[in-house]
Parts: sequence; structure tokens; C-alpha cells
Amino acid sequence: MSFNKVEHSTLGKEVAYTSTYSPELLFPVPRARVWADKGLSDCPFQGYDIWNAYEMSWLNTKGLPQVAVGEFRVPAESANLIESKSFKLYLNSYNQTRFENWAQVEASLAKDLSSCAGASVAVILHRVNDTPQIQSGFDGFCLDDLDVEIEAYDVDASLLATAGEEIVCETLYSDLLRSNCPVTGQPDWGSVCIEYTGKRIDREALLKYIVSFREHSGFHELCVETIFVDVLQHCAPSELTVYARYVRRGGLDINPLRSTKASEIGNIRLARQ
Repeated sequence: MSFNKVEHSTLGKEVAYTSTYSPELLFPVPRARVWADKGLSDCPFQGYDIWNAYEMSWLNTKGLPQVAVGEFRVPAESANLIESKSFKLYLNSYNQTRFENWAQVEASLAKDLSSCAGASVAVILHRVNDTPQIQSGFDGFCLDDLDVEIEAYDVDASLLATAGEEIVCETLYSDLLRSNCPVTGQPDWGSVCIEYTGKRIDREALLKYIVSFREHSGFHELCVETIFVDVLQHCAPSELTVYARYVRRGGLDINPLRSTKASEIGNIRLARQ
């Protein structure tokens, strides 16, 4: 893991898959300090990134394949992101590797992922019939049917505004979040939920802002942090939580949460996931 530039990773490159345990495949990418780039002296959020892996398998000591759905929580304060293709390749390397029991697999995953991220990564292996249940969408008010005219398709924080002085506590969400992988250019589709207490946020303005990510290049985690910091700076809520659920790619989905408070949001699955 001596390189930390994405161009040195396997992302966007044709590679051979290995099916025997290879922790060296994991590739760390240093987290960008979005909040510092926007002029804040201290990080304004807590949170984590929930990864779900739907294509996990290994062998028991008798050579019988085992399958599971992996759930991983990477702290937002970790030094590094885990590059997604390297994560997929690493998980694939378990396929023909024998382990004594599920606890040994969990321990191996936790050790390697924590080393890559630079912080303790929580690991849970779910039986395939005991995975998080699908729900149709986020709770709250959906912005997507508002009648708005869109002109900006790259991030424009100036679109954000409040609507009056009334203090409210509400949850707004949209299924129209889309950004692009900064290396391959492939689209990343997601849903984003914004829960806040503060002056009422102009809903049409918020929807326009979310859509303005449509041609933006950025990793999932950094997009969510950008949304969090932009809403915090332009709308000044006293409490704010931003949670995004992205459509899976290569058997993995990434679901970042950032909040002004310690938040424990369940690992729900939306209809598109």
C-alpha cells in the first residue's frame, strides 16, 4: 500500500481476479478535507460509511463454499477511503481460501480493512436470509415531484437558500442524486436524505442543488460531505444529518452518513439497492 494516488490503483483498469487470500490488493485513498477546503477550521461532522457486499464467499475446512452478505462501517474520521475496485478484488480473493469458522473470516476482514482505512472498521457477516430488509424509500418529504426548472448540472452551492425565519425540524429526501466516478466517468446513482433543525430550507432550491451534482466527478463519500458542508454554510441549521444510499456496483454499495451529532441509522436497503 505504498501508493496513495488513484492512478496507481486498479480503478478503471483491466485486472486478473485472484481467488486466494490477498490483503495486499486493498488500496487506500487519503480522505480529502472538504470542510477545510470550504474555509472551516474544524471538521463539523461525525459519521461513517456503510459498505454492503453481496458477493461474499469462502470455503470451510472441508472445502464447502460459504456465502454471506458483508456489512462494513468505516469511520468518517479514518485517514483513508478504501478504493472500491480494490475492495471488490480483495473480497474475491476469499473465494478459494479455507477458514475454520465465520468468526475467523470476520476477524480477518476487520484487521485488513482497518489497516487500509487507518481506523477501526466494524464488520458483520449476515446469513443471506438474514440481511437488512428492503424499504421503498426514505421517510420524510420527497422533493422529486416539485415543478422546478433546472439549469445547473455541476455543483452550485449558491442555489441553496432558506425560506423565512420559522424554525422547523423536518426530513427531506430525493432519489435524483447522481454523480460520476472521478476516474472512470461512470455514473453513480443514489438517494439522499437531509434531516435538519433550523430555518426552513427552500425545497425547490434544495432540489436544484441536489440535481446540480449530475455532471460532478467525485467519490460517494466526498459528495455527501460536500452536501453536508454546503447546507451547513448556506442554511445554518442547528442540527444536520445527511445520509445517502447509492446503487451497488460490482456487488458493493456505499452509503455515507454525516451528522452534527452521533447518529446510529439502521442499514436500510432502498428499492434500487
